[in-house]
Amino acid sequence: MLTSTLNITELLDNLETDIRQQIALRRLNTPLLIGIHSGGAWIARHMHQRLGLTEPLGLLDITFYRDDFSQIGMHPNVKASQLPPHLEGRDIILLDDVFYTGRTIRAALNEIFDYGRPNQVLLAVLIERNGRQIPLQPDCRGARIELPEGQRIKLTGPEPLAIEVQTLACAA
Repeated sequence: MLTSTLNITELLDNLETDIRQQIALRRLNTPLLIGIHSGGAWIARHMHQRLGLTEPLGLLDITFYRDDFSQIGMHPNVKASQLPPHLEGRDIILLDDVFYTGRTIRAALNEIFDYGRPNQVLLAVLIERNGRQIPLQPDCRGARIELPEGQRIKLTGPEPLAIEVQTLACAA
């Protein structure tokens, strides 16, 4: 497997700038930042600190909301979601590491709406890549990249946080 590393600091800087612009433009009032386990939670911890948000960081595990759950069965690394009991009327920033097909975000939105109807949801991702399968797209991103078939993005962390593009051996 071949790999090339992306500059994580530059991606985080770009994402922070984009989120700050959208917070102002959309007039988000005391937004709640929610990171999707695992990579999105790692990125959310960095963004929560960078943005100086006062609300506690929310964490979301979408395992039981996945549309392929019946095919993959019980995942051994299920983590508890940590959200306020009521999200009704809240402004939310939903954060994930990589936006690919859109299915993870669909599952996350389903779980969020089970807690209540938010005022608005701002979707932020560290990297948006080609391959979308459902009609969702991020509002904020650290970068958008096109990858050929046989390549994937891998985030490692939480410390040190790093991201790389991997070429699978069968595609090389």
